[in-house]
Amino acid sequence: MSNYLAVDASSRYLTVVAKKDENLIVRHLADCAMKHSVIIMDEVDAAFGQAGLTPAECDFFCAVTGPGSFTGIRIGISTVKGLALGTKKPLLGITSFDLVAYNVNSKNFCVVIDAAHSHFYVKGYGEKAFASAYLSLDEVEKLGCPLYGFEDLPLKNYTKLEIKDCLPVAIERSEGNFSEDITALYVRKSQAEEGRK
Repeated sequence: MSNYLAVDASSRYLTVVAKKDENLIVRHLADCAMKHSVIIMDEVDAAFGQAGLTPAECDFFCAVTGPGSFTGIRIGISTVKGLALGTKKPLLGITSFDLVAYNVNSKNFCVVIDAAHSHFYVKGYGEKAFASAYLSLDEVEKLGCPLYGFEDLPLKNYTKLEIKDCLPVAIERSEGNFSEDITALYVRKSQAEEGRK
């Protein structure tokens, strides 16, 4: 069994998971938007303490790479990159899409993540597979497949998962695609980038 620390700061919540042998600690704050940078290290330290785990004992470090909050994604990735660099351990990146998909027991479905302003980040799986896209509410409704996510969304045929339970399952099912580096997944440009014209 692997020992690890994982962070998901890709949305308004924050999830930190620490695992040592059979001891799994999940710390979840449901709404800490705009505070990730202030509280993340305290939550990491608390998770390490509760699990009886040190950074040196971790076999790898994991972060959710997006899409989602541009700032939150960068905070999560930089946190685990720092730990990995200091301990010379590998990294595991899990997209927000796969975070949900690994927790769905279905063959053909789409994962939907709120992108604000009645738009969504969407990715299809199974026979409905398609690359990540930025779609309007009408475009999502026309997909005609079961939809899954972790937020309260005004969509038909939609199932909301309990996000605090998703990260350990996704890590277990990801088959360890470890690397020396992980990067953010941005499906669209940020408002700041779009404003630079």
